[in-house]
Amino acid sequence: MAIIHLVFFGWKPDVSKKTITEALTRLQALEQDCIHPVSKKPYIKSLKAGGNNSPEGVSDPYTHGFVVEFENAEDRDYYVGKDLAHTNFKNFAGPHLAKVKVVDFEPGKF
Repeated sequence: MAIIHLVFFGWKPDVSKKTITEALTRLQALEQDCIHPVSKKPYIKSLKAGGNNSPEGVSDPYTHGFVVEFENAEDRDYYVGKDLAHTNFKNFAGPHLAKVKVVDFEPGKF
């Protein structure tokens, strides 16, 4: 069953728009840069990212979010714990983040 990986970012106040743009560009590249260790092919089913535009006013301090879909928990676990492309992204973005929220779920499984 598919795994949906939701992540929300809240940036430190002194982070420039240029740095945020660079981080989000690197983030979107993960869809092609994350290569499965066995098949040697990209394994992220889909990746969508963007800035918050909700009128509800309850997103603070999160300004950007993304949704990554994996085929299964094993792929998600590899992404989170072992994928070098993802690790490099975290090393770039991590020092600029004030808050991060992650929620993973299987669609329809409560």
